[in-house]
Amino acid sequence: MRIKAAVLRQSGASVPYAQSRPLEIAEIDLRPPGHGEVTVRIKAAGLCHSDLSVINGDRARPLPMVLGHEAAGVVEALGEGVRDLAVGDHVVMVFVPSCGCCLPCAGGRPALCEPGAAANGAGTLLRGDRRLYLGAHAVNHHLGVSAFAECATVSRESCVKIDPSLPFEHAALFGCAVLTGMGAVVNTARVPPGSSVAVVGLGGVGLCSVMGAQVSGARQIVAVDLSEDKLRTARELGATHCVNASDPDAADHVRELTGGGAEYVFELAGSIPALELAYRATARGGMTVTGGLPPPDRYLSLQAVGLVAEERTLKGSYIGTCVPKRDIPNFVSLFQSGRLPVDKLLTHRLALDDINAGFDRPRDGSAIRQVVLF
Repeated sequence: MRIKAAVLRQSGASVPYAQSRPLEIAEIDLRPPGHGEVTVRIKAAGLCHSDLSVINGDRARPLPMVLGHEAAGVVEALGEGVRDLAVGDHVVMVFVPSCGCCLPCAGGRPALCEPGAAANGAGTLLRGDRRLYLGAHAVNHHLGVSAFAECATVSRESCVKIDPSLPFEHAALFGCAVLTGMGAVVNTARVPPGSSVAVVGLGGVGLCSVMGAQVSGARQIVAVDLSEDKLRTARELGATHCVNASDPDAADHVRELTGGGAEYVFELAGSIPALELAYRATARGGMTVTGGLPPPDRYLSLQAVGLVAEERTLKGSYIGTCVPKRDIPNFVSLFQSGRLPVDKLLTHRLALDDINAGFDRPRDGSAIRQVVLF
């Protein structure tokens, strides 16, 4: 079928993107689903820093590519062998399709699926195919999804069925922001009730970590960011204290507020200065969890002896160490019961034609989460 999609042909365009327009809105061909694949009519797709990092060149991906990985939609067609979904089902997209057979998958860690990671790096679906074409030339898939389009053909493993009563604009956020931010707290760190927590970086993912800390029963939640607007939002979502990261003594302020450092500190900004701040703000014997994705050429320098003498833990968290088939329905239930107000993250609703201007907003901090509605 012919679909309208946002195609990135070259990264590193100048800003503002509203003028340089790195994403070309084009008519392209979407091929039908093959064995083990599904075609989904996209209803809502979120703008995420992982998309921006491809646009600005921080993260190399094979081009041309249709971006977008945080999305929700309706199943429109089933490929051979797909028996546990039906046409008309509502689904959330997952940006690491897990094979279920490799060692990480077999060990209960589908976020680390080896074939899934290889396919994402190559710009293909899980089984190595591409279903997007511009004329005779294949177009690459972004993280197995490519949701900035009217429809997407994806691997069955990239879909999780959801309650059809959930609004699509909210459902989309569960595929990345909620999985990553909530999962970092409840899966990666397993924050116990009564803990002290700090969250550095209050985008959609970081604010989900704030909510996750509250759901987990943390006694103290310190929110850290450069934006006063986002700090106010963090208070509305459960933060007990706020610290502006522009203060050179921000880490010391966190330590003072928590009586020597927070027991669990989460860095979700994707920058080395933010991670350094998070590490300094962590208590002796505490855990620093990083779920941000800085450019691959950035390195962190630590005093190695402190890891031993203070029994520190520095831990990465990818997709919140989630098992999507388990966690997405659980997190949706928390939202529906009023305990996880994901809807408060949504600041902008866009048409596909306005997507380039949407990617200018993360630079000025005026957006938390934006969605393209179809």
